[in-house]
Amino acid sequence: MKRPVYFVLTFFFLVLWSSCRKDFDFSPSTGTLEFSKDTVYLDTVFTNIGSSTYQLKVYNKSNKDIVIPSVKLGMGEDSEYRLNVDGIPGKLFENVEILAKDSLYIFIETTVDIANKPTTENQFLYTDAIEFDSGANQQKVPLVTLVKDAVFIYPNRDDTTKIIETLTLNIDGEVVETTLQGRELLPEELNFTNEKPYVIYGFAAVPNGETLTIDAGARIYFHAESGLIVTDGASLKINGTYSADQELLENEVIFEGDRLEPSFSDTPGQWGTIWLFEGSTDNQINYATIKNASVGILCDGDANATSSKLNINNSQIYNSSNFGILARNTSITGENIVINNSGQSSFAGIFGGKYNFTHSTIANYWSNGFRQFPALLLNNYTTDDDGITHIANLTEANFNNCIIYGNDNPEILLDEVVDNTVNFNFKFTNCLIRFQDSNNNFTGPNYDLTDTNHYQDNIFNEEPHFKDPVKNQMIIGQESAAIDNGLDLFAAQVPFDILNVDRTASPDLGAYQHIVFEENN
Repeated sequence: MKRPVYFVLTFFFLVLWSSCRKDFDFSPSTGTLEFSKDTVYLDTVFTNIGSSTYQLKVYNKSNKDIVIPSVKLGMGEDSEYRLNVDGIPGKLFENVEILAKDSLYIFIETTVDIANKPTTENQFLYTDAIEFDSGANQQKVPLVTLVKDAVFIYPNRDDTTKIIETLTLNIDGEVVETTLQGRELLPEELNFTNEKPYVIYGFAAVPNGETLTIDAGARIYFHAESGLIVTDGASLKINGTYSADQELLENEVIFEGDRLEPSFSDTPGQWGTIWLFEGSTDNQINYATIKNASVGILCDGDANATSSKLNINNSQIYNSSNFGILARNTSITGENIVINNSGQSSFAGIFGGKYNFTHSTIANYWSNGFRQFPALLLNNYTTDDDGITHIANLTEANFNNCIIYGNDNPEILLDEVVDNTVNFNFKFTNCLIRFQDSNNNFTGPNYDLTDTNHYQDNIFNEEPHFKDPVKNQMIIGQESAAIDNGLDLFAAQVPFDILNVDRTASPDLGAYQHIVFEENN
């Protein structure tokens, strides 16, 4: 009976001994800490907008438990960096312990007001350092953040009720109170220049009768669930020009989300859409890149306008979580357009309309999960909230010298509700198309590939040989089936490709003339 008592006493002695050991067995650090990064770069942020959270791991690789007398920011309480050391926020930490062969995490954030910095430039490099210990044992890890100045457009907020301003819009002559957070652009805001980037919170609306002009080289960034609305009677003019440097795109107008970290550079669905309301008019887009939206361009109504509601040229739309262009009973003319990587269709012309695309690349190599629709969708109907189907004329849908391709099959869907009162007119001429119906699932006159009223001189199911479609590098290579297969008539209408290369002598299909490149380059 004595042995169990002995074991219990021994156990409690060991517990007490080990708990006491912690109090006297930690040695001061000796300046031999190791770090997961030599410098922590917090990437680029806009002035007064908080950064993402970055981490630094601190290692004690010695055989001793150590205590760091102090961990602090070099500028102390004046620093605009914020730390969290093992779950505790602050800017100064004392007696930080790390067990032998163990580590601790430090999390870092910042929010910087460029107006308080000694600079006249539109960007400023803000730096500080995390200091471990002091004197001869001190070690430092620098912190570096590029802060950009910007023009901010955001809805007003009532300081008493905290209610954020919502848009009131004129829709079909009726004043409608919406739930969209945002406001109309002021007269002095109707010209976006390239002097500073623009950051939009909520929806910025172009008022009735006004035109938003966006200069070459402008950069527009949208916060989550934000976008641009061109209202009834308003217009959008995007005046980008060709950029010699295809990395910088210095003259192109770029629309994207406001998360500037490299990990967000190709993340779909970061913001809403550019929405061209019914009644908006004479919208023109030239040399624009629209990326990482939910819907790149949403274009509504005015299918019977005298001229196209939207003329879009030399532009790219990438990484839309739903549609690259969603056109609803509207009219669009597109030349040298590239659309790729869309969660649904890259181009969807629904509820009829009038569409003409020449020398365009409408592709979809979506790799973020299942997509329901092909790269190109045309239909002539819509269903309202009561389940009633409405039909409309697809007056024309012409695709000339285009590439329509992707990583699914087929990549065109012609979804017609047959009714003698409406037209369903479409034609693919001199296009490279992915359409292979091995199981005979697509029947009827719309899919009769021998009918020259709808299909003329097309190439089916041969490789376009894109450089790297997953990364939106849609230029074609020397083995492309699109080479020299363009009809001269259409090439004369669009004599230069999207890279300003003359195509009139021997036109290739799509938005690009081919180049020679190495595989997987």
